[in-house]
Amino acid sequence: MGKADDPDRGVELLWGERSALTLERIVGAAVEVADAEGLAGLSMRKVAERLDFTTMSLYRHVPGRDHLVDLMRDAVLGEPPPAIPGGGWRARLEAFARLAWELRKRHPWLAELRGNRHLPGPNAMAHYEHALAILADTALAPAEVVAAVGLVGRFVDAEALALVEAAQVERTTGLSDEEWWGARDTLFARFDRYPVVSGLWEAGGFDQSVAPFEFGLARLLDGIEILVRQRDVKRDETCRVCGNPVEQPASGRPRAYCSRGCQQRAYRSRKSN
Repeated sequence: MGKADDPDRGVELLWGERSALTLERIVGAAVEVADAEGLAGLSMRKVAERLDFTTMSLYRHVPGRDHLVDLMRDAVLGEPPPAIPGGGWRARLEAFARLAWELRKRHPWLAELRGNRHLPGPNAMAHYEHALAILADTALAPAEVVAAVGLVGRFVDAEALALVEAAQVERTTGLSDEEWWGARDTLFARFDRYPVVSGLWEAGGFDQSVAPFEFGLARLLDGIEILVRQRDVKRDETCRVCGNPVEQPASGRPRAYCSRGCQQRAYRSRKSN
């Protein structure tokens, strides 16, 4: 009796638990593969094997690997984040950067996504919208808001990618970076001709007592804060109506308008609204 005539198989199909293939299951399995093996190890075949389906069955739901990666990115960006504290823009932007950092430690392959042509989904857009909103109410120009958020995002990706590359090399060689460099005595013996390098080495400058992510994030936020303060000063020194310079009094309340006429125009505008 062939399989087509097997009654037990018929019972299993009719009464057994049916395993429906859905887009959500495909994306979830793909995330698991990428978490374990990186983007280099991600393939439609491996995702299909994890789900116990044929590769061709996946293509009925996802046109190809690139589309799948976009779906994966949007799925993990939709994971419930921890509460971001209130306060000023710096505290909120720092919390946002740390959230992105932790997300990339859970899903290292996010840092491997290069280029600007990955289609954003609703979760990715909400993620970006939140980041922009943190700086949108500061004195930064619109282009500076976008540039600052992009700078923070690229920094987080660069630091996460360094972890990914270190892990890949360690898997390939069986040695950590510390173990590999620790065996380079023949190289270090030639460093005497470089007094600055040697001096910093002997003083412990290469011991990495400073965490790269912590150091870089703090310096990055310092730079953005300086720019915000500069823009605040510039905004305070120009007329809110016409943009001309405002001559501030030596003492007393600062002026917001360059003339009585601009002050009256501002008053009439507020009254009409």
